[in-house]
Amino acid sequence: MSNGYGSAPGGAKFRYQTVDVAARVEGATPHRLVGILFEELMKALEIMAAAQRANNSVKAIDKQARASNILLALETSLDFRNGGEIALNLSRVYRECRRLVLSGGRDGKPELVDQARSHLAGIVEAWEAIG
Repeated sequence: MSNGYGSAPGGAKFRYQTVDVAARVEGATPHRLVGILFEELMKALEIMAAAQRANNSVKAIDKQARASNILLALETSLDFRNGGEIALNLSRVYRECRRLVLSGGRDGKPELVDQARSHLAGIVEAWEAIG
């Protein structure tokens, strides 16, 4: 049973996190929106791997779902018509990272999640540099 202060849905911590993300998204440019997705993705992957190492399957599964959803959102937002080879390559990276996250979650291998995070680090860094 929650005392209302935990990170469970409905708890104060969860509500504050939701408000924080909503506040950052409101009025953000399209470039900044992608940056927020990257921030949330990298955080989810880091927490997922840590939760796996701590044998916290509930948190690991929650963060796996979040990371997978963000990766899918990033992939579906690509403009293949105007993005050409860059969009195609990003799509491949996002798919591979989603595969690693799903495999890492299924097999309980945080090193696969770390590998996905490593693949994305350069993209995130480049996106921030454009910024």
